[in-house]
Amino acid sequence: MFTLTVSTAEPKNIKEVTADLAWIEPMQEELHQFDRLQVRELVDKPYGKLIIRLKWLWKNKKDEDQTVIHNKARLVKKGYAQEERIDFEKSFAQVAHLEAVRIFIAYAAHKSFPIYQMDVKMAFLNGPLKEEVYVTQPDGFVDPDHPEKIYRLRKTLYGLKQAPRA
Repeated sequence: MFTLTVSTAEPKNIKEVTADLAWIEPMQEELHQFDRLQVRELVDKPYGKLIIRLKWLWKNKKDEDQTVIHNKARLVKKGYAQEERIDFEKSFAQVAHLEAVRIFIAYAAHKSFPIYQMDVKMAFLNGPLKEEVYVTQPDGFVDPDHPEKIYRLRKTLYGLKQAPRA
């Protein structure tokens, strides 16, 4: 028999998280994925560049009976700090035309190919950035040896205007 430590209450701020340790592990897992995918690098604060603030979002994942089975923490860009043509050029997401999807499905059916639906975990964190984007260190996880430094993003982050097209 094993026990699963999850929290049923979704925190609203970092103070509530520190009161409920069940949320620390999902936050550490999110940052571990950042490190594994080389999303960011710690750098000195550049002069004259926009530094985007980050915030944590916390969500309970539930099963079909609405029982909390997993706590999810996500680090996202805060607010609407980016300006078009200054911080990014375009903010559109490339999508497939419906006709192309239909042709693909028809061809796969004709050739008896199996089709699988999938979801890419951390999909936004796989897209490389062309622009220089700088973000603050996340609340609760500031590097004690370098609290004045910031992160330069190598890959996209949830909430960035560049994320859907990367």
